[in-house]
Amino acid sequence: MRLTSKGRYAVMAMADLALHGGAERAVPLQEVARRQEISLSYLEQLFAKMRRAGLVSGVRGPGGGYRLARGADLVTVAEIIEAVNEPIKATRCDSASSKSCIGRNGRCIAHGLWQEMGDRIQVFLASVSLADVLEQRFDGVARVAAE
Repeated sequence: MRLTSKGRYAVMAMADLALHGGAERAVPLQEVARRQEISLSYLEQLFAKMRRAGLVSGVRGPGGGYRLARGADLVTVAEIIEAVNEPIKATRCDSASSKSCIGRNGRCIAHGLWQEMGDRIQVFLASVSLADVLEQRFDGVARVAAE
């Protein structure tokens, strides 16, 4: 499975938004772009998708920007990745097709292995919230996020 820059940048930007504004304060994308070293135009594209998915809300005017649509503890990494159209799967097979990942009918010999791995990754990412990311809670031990 490969996570592209689209999914990676979306999670980084949302974690930054949660850390510096959360659901209370709007954060200008220029600030997020500067801190995370991500192109502003690329962030604008990602945030448009996340806004449509209901993960963020935009605030216009002076002091405007984006804020989380709900608390950081209620937004999962899986939701963020899915919002930017990043598939979370480990197989190359198209589930809508009877062709395998290698182009013939049926599934490849290791399909079940890759499918199970993708499912477990999905379950893991769905269990990790933005709050968990900020507190580095991946192994059950909470740590304070560094700014």
